[in-house]
Amino acid sequence: MEIRILDKATIDKIAAGEVVERPANVVKELMENSIDSGATAISVEIRDGGKSLIRITDNGCGIPEDQVRTAFLRHATSKIRTSDDLSFITTLGFRGEALSSIAAVSDLELCTKTADSISGTIYKVRYGEEISFEEAGLPEGTTLIIRDLFANVPARLKFLSSAQTEGNSVTEAVEKIALSHPGIAVKFTNNGSLRLSTSGSGSLKDVIYAVYGKELASNLLEVSFTTDLLSISGYIGKPEIQRSNRAYENFFVNGRYVKDRILSAAAENAYKGYQMKGAYPFTCVNISIEPELMDVNVHPTKLEIRFSDNESVYECLRLCMYERITHRESIPVFTVNAPQEAAPVKAREEKPLPAIPVPEPFEEIRREAMADVLKEETRYDVTAEEVPTAVETVSFEQQSFFDRGFLDPAARKEHKLIGEVFDTYWIVEYDDKMFIIDQHAAHEKVNYERFMKRIHAGTLTSQMITPGIIVTLSAKEEDCLLRYMDRFLHLGFGIEHFGGKDFILTAVPSELYGINSADLFISFLDELSESPYVSDPDMLTDRIATAACKASVKGGNRISFEEADKLIDELLTLDNPYNCPHGRPTIITMSKYEMEKKFKRII
Repeated sequence: MEIRILDKATIDKIAAGEVVERPANVVKELMENSIDSGATAISVEIRDGGKSLIRITDNGCGIPEDQVRTAFLRHATSKIRTSDDLSFITTLGFRGEALSSIAAVSDLELCTKTADSISGTIYKVRYGEEISFEEAGLPEGTTLIIRDLFANVPARLKFLSSAQTEGNSVTEAVEKIALSHPGIAVKFTNNGSLRLSTSGSGSLKDVIYAVYGKELASNLLEVSFTTDLLSISGYIGKPEIQRSNRAYENFFVNGRYVKDRILSAAAENAYKGYQMKGAYPFTCVNISIEPELMDVNVHPTKLEIRFSDNESVYECLRLCMYERITHRESIPVFTVNAPQEAAPVKAREEKPLPAIPVPEPFEEIRREAMADVLKEETRYDVTAEEVPTAVETVSFEQQSFFDRGFLDPAARKEHKLIGEVFDTYWIVEYDDKMFIIDQHAAHEKVNYERFMKRIHAGTLTSQMITPGIIVTLSAKEEDCLLRYMDRFLHLGFGIEHFGGKDFILTAVPSELYGINSADLFISFLDELSESPYVSDPDMLTDRIATAACKASVKGGNRISFEEADKLIDELLTLDNPYNCPHGRPTIITMSKYEMEKKFKRII
């Protein structure tokens, strides 16, 4: 086998594949360059999902004429000087690969001018080869036009998705940039149709409104948290805003959008007990941390990062979000017009945009003499975007603990317990409202919080198992058990090594006695394996919640008035009496007014 040195064209194409996999990568890399150039306005236009055209215009500092060619060399960058600088990266781009990689697989045109130059430069590169280098009258800033992406790499072009799918990916990339930099005016056009326009006012909530719509923007909770290690700011959704996937989880670290399992785990654990299992929250949170405490150079597209102290970052984010979620009292309200009030998010093309003026920088860009460069026709047939899945929402009534909420101790003596329906739901009259309590969900939550408090207080008791139960563990399960043996003993388990891969359960927590102990034990091990960064027993809440559920009164099992009354009393003592451990509501309400509307007493 003969070993050869590849030619430059082949090397460039391979390098491009590491950075540029699809049009969305091009847009992301170039928008990040615009941000690093100091731009306060960025305009993005695509056609055919970005396959035939990508145009990005900014009002940044531009590139000096004598550095234009250098900018297209591999590993040419203005962001770092030596390897030591990799530990203190404060810019979004730094590898110096974007322009070189994009130029290798497209017909590229660069138009740029600096503030102190009389004229600008138009530089054309076609699939890695320079075509022309000319002086021209241009506005300050930079415009990049990318045509016929991957036309010289048919194999890669073949594996791109449809124009609609690629366009959706570009849309998502632009939205992430807009959310991470609310101080920058972002305008995005797809096939001649305006998809996004933000003012650059610095208001993150306004950008969330522009991206996700009115329904979600009206159900936000602001978060702010600062320690010696980091600071956290942004918005999270109320628990009723949830998705069946992580599409609404937005995490930014020093202004850079990242996908990080530690951050996702922190957010999802913060919402445990407030959302159904399998539901994921909305987050739009920026974490500011010293650059030397993380590594952003672990992924070709800079989408992943690595923290030097994962556990502290995890706990800070989880605590910040958990405290914000718990500082509110909400009971779902049944209303006659609930379907209209809880309408799903509309398709993007129908979603109203905020009534904000077009940013001045965009007007300047349009007024300037770019006709000879930006001369392609922009009136294209609009291709309908994929309609996003509707946001799952519930109408919620906010009640203050200090304003005689339903479960306020002062209001408790005014409750009028009416009775039970379907052997499951108890009806209580209070303050011109009817409250309906799910006896199973309420009892489950009482058992759950009682159990959790005993865990933290170290007052759990154990029930001996005779004879003991032998369980055989895999190497991974055994390693996990040995690492967390103290925690299992703290929970009330008795565990002894029985030889080889076998262990024997000699005791379980008293509250869980009678449940399939072996299955429960293995499920706890699974939970520990999946969440290695949690430092207290709260990491087992899912499994403990399931165990508490099995020990709770079931729907259809009748309880007496005295037992129901006692159950309500116990709800008053809970930290979160409004949701069962799985996130289902324990109480819903309907007002007298809504009921009279239903019976047409009020028209």
